[in-house]
Amino acid sequence: MLKKELIEDFFSRKVEFKGIERELHIPKIARKIISIVGPRRAGKTWLFYYLLQISAQKSPMYVNFEDIAFRNLSPEEFFNVIKIFSEIKYPPRTFFLDEIQVIEGWETLVRSLYDRNFKIFITGSSSALLSKEIATQLRGRALTYILLPFSFREFLNAKNQKNKDFQAKTFESRGRILRYLREYLKYGGFPEVVLSENKEKILNQYSNEIFYKDFVERHQIKSLGFGRFLFEFALQNFSKEISLKKIKRFFSKNISETTLYRYVEKLQDTMSIFFLEKYSGSVYQRRSWLKKMYICDTGLSLALGFSNDYGKKMENVVFLELMRKTNEHPLLSFYFWKDKDNEVDFVVKEGRKIKQLIQVTYVNSKGEIRKREIKSLLKLSKLTRCKRLLILTWDLEDKERVQNKKIEFLPLWKWLMRSKLLDED
Repeated sequence: MLKKELIEDFFSRKVEFKGIERELHIPKIARKIISIVGPRRAGKTWLFYYLLQISAQKSPMYVNFEDIAFRNLSPEEFFNVIKIFSEIKYPPRTFFLDEIQVIEGWETLVRSLYDRNFKIFITGSSSALLSKEIATQLRGRALTYILLPFSFREFLNAKNQKNKDFQAKTFESRGRILRYLREYLKYGGFPEVVLSENKEKILNQYSNEIFYKDFVERHQIKSLGFGRFLFEFALQNFSKEISLKKIKRFFSKNISETTLYRYVEKLQDTMSIFFLEKYSGSVYQRRSWLKKMYICDTGLSLALGFSNDYGKKMENVVFLELMRKTNEHPLLSFYFWKDKDNEVDFVVKEGRKIKQLIQVTYVNSKGEIRKREIKSLLKLSKLTRCKRLLILTWDLEDKERVQNKKIEFLPLWKWLMRSKLLDED
């Protein structure tokens, strides 16, 4: 049942953008639904506020489906919401629909608006809105972009620190950028957390919101104990390989294999946990487990109170930065690689071409780099014929030729400051 007074109250409130401009730029493409997906609290609503502010439309209509005014709204009732908005303001031609996954049958609603020639932007914290998994009736009509918490560049911008401030090669400037990087790795890039003094409390709140709202309530999780274990396991074991068989053995008497796989799938749907496939020419091997697991923001691990492993956090941040690059490079994909004796953290592929092989290590000097990491790069370079070999470090910058192959050593902060993919030619 429509709550007209609440709806009128919602539309009467002024929506203003206050914050830094995000790096995600949405191109103007006619007759395409724009879908923006990402984890809860990543800044999707504020991005909508910014798009509303620069919108050329006279009266675009913004709706947050998590607001009480639109609770339990059906797709059919939404057209009465349009009527109420038109009475108060002006008939809308553009819709900004926030957290669309709350509406049961949202695909039907979006398709109906699309067929009526409205311009549509949608956001959601559900992987169901990703273009590769979006409902059949929207396929070919939607373009999907991923919005994650602040990148390191956005983090520095929020701190009023500019790129040029770190160009000087003094010990002071280098120490300052490393201090900011350590803060970014520890507390992550959630916009509110970056700008707050009470970071740990907010991160604990976010962790609970993701678990209860996006995992338990949305997917009607019945085995709360196992669901909590799986969620905390992910936050504790990010940047590591995961085998579902090992988890199954741990809960062998209490959980079925079907439930395990279903819960893992639902956990991915929250956009807080990601799984990275192993690089292989075989589709079967890529899709099967083993996989590596990453989280949407390194700060979430603080909610469990575990010690900081900066090597793991560095690797997780690299994963997230590569995820961001897929917005501009739709053919970009990346994997990890492993055989009996070797492992490479990231195999970066664009189309059919292997663009770069990347290792990530928390070191300051060449003497700290394990020979195995270089050996693994060289072996995979030979197998893939990829010549761009990169080792991201804490504070080591150098180049070295090994077995007639050039290896670049680059501080993580310098790599994160780049705006282009892999410092492309």
